[in-house]
Amino acid sequence: MMIHIAWRNIWRNKRRTVVVLTAVVIGVWAMIIMGALMRGVADQFVRNGIATLTGHIQIHARGYREDPVIENSMTDPLEVEEALAAVLPGDARWCRRIRVNAIASNARHSSGLTLVGIEPEREKGISFVGEAVSGGRHLAPGDRDAIVVGKSLIEKFHTKLDYKLVLMSQDTDREIASRAFKIAGIYEAEMEATEKQFAFVAIEAARGMLKLRNAVSEYSVLFQNNEEADSAAGRLREILPADRYEVSTWKDLLPLVTAILRMYDWFIFLWFFIVFIAMGFGIVNTMLMAVFERIREFGLLKALGMKPRLIVREVLTETLFLLIIGLIVGNLCGLATVYWLSDRGIDLTAFSKGMEFAGMARIIFPIIEMKDLLSANVVVVVLGLLVSCYPAVKAARFTPVEAMART
Repeated sequence: MMIHIAWRNIWRNKRRTVVVLTAVVIGVWAMIIMGALMRGVADQFVRNGIATLTGHIQIHARGYREDPVIENSMTDPLEVEEALAAVLPGDARWCRRIRVNAIASNARHSSGLTLVGIEPEREKGISFVGEAVSGGRHLAPGDRDAIVVGKSLIEKFHTKLDYKLVLMSQDTDREIASRAFKIAGIYEAEMEATEKQFAFVAIEAARGMLKLRNAVSEYSVLFQNNEEADSAAGRLREILPADRYEVSTWKDLLPLVTAILRMYDWFIFLWFFIVFIAMGFGIVNTMLMAVFERIREFGLLKALGMKPRLIVREVLTETLFLLIIGLIVGNLCGLATVYWLSDRGIDLTAFSKGMEFAGMARIIFPIIEMKDLLSANVVVVVLGLLVSCYPAVKAARFTPVEAMART
């Protein structure tokens, strides 16, 4: 009977009910959309960080991260590769790299950058450069004089494909080594700064230029998902001698991204709370109007013997119906919007300069996490019933005498 009465009462004034439902639907929709966009931004931070030569795990010689010079390379790569073979699952990928600071120059310009010697076939699917070449060709195993550079660096140096670029760095004899490379390919990255920072050559060419023989600067490992990194890193630390090797996960290598992920959890919950405050005022105001319009009804019910707690329950049941209907429609609208944006994304190329400064991608794709969806619904139901307690208690306090005195 209580459910039947509550359902009938919310449709006694259809216009007022539609107004409340509209407020709830828009509030829930805004919660889902903004939460999904924040998660999308955070996911882009992680993806870009991992793809930009980070991977899920990196292995370096002890001291390399603090002082990334050629002397701190790993001279016994076989020991590391045996540990990788013993620990990594079959679907994990890994690659060797040589990474040193260098100076690039041509007849007009010079600039500092990071020279990276890679294994072209192994690098595919691990870092962005494997699929980022948009002009010319990618590196081939054994290339001795080919180099792949970023589009922004090409524009900065006013050069083009097949032109020469001279690179200088310090070799293992602590002498300046220089070598001319022909620009074989041009890559495009999510951020312009990445295109200016990295230049890629085959690992054999880097070893020959720097007199490294079989030495390696780093090993990078990529898994199918981020969660596998911590356990694998722990096992590698047990196998590899701690006095000679450092095993770092992407969380260690990208501390800013890790901090942003923790911060976004609080931002999303705070956003839910702010949206609900705006929505809650509308719920309280509407329910108070409904209560004051029905004073005589509540007085009559009390005169007939209905207890105050049953009146409170009736008003809360009406609020619950409104919240459930609003949640259903709001969730459907939010999920439909996220689905529509999941393929298209939100293109913010017009603000790419400012976004790049913050480390954000040019196109944001929303991502829904179940915990955010549940949090939004729980916040609306729980807080919605809490704020409705005031008009419900107000209705329960009317006496039959007060009700008869009202017109």
